[in-house]
Amino acid sequence: MTTCPECGADVTLHDDLEAGEIVDCTTCGVELEVIETAPPVLDRAPELEEDWGE
Repeated sequence: MTTCPECGADVTLHDDLEAGEIVDCTTCGVELEVIETAPPVLDRAPELEEDWGE
């Protein structure tokens, strides 16, 4: 378990967590990216932009 960097709520993580994985904060709904796994470090996931076929 770790805390959400946006709202400070506890975020429960599963055991086989991998760096780069995206998880959701159940309190504020923000998407979080796993930066480190031991100890778990989360940061706000990057926003994906539409490429419109370019």
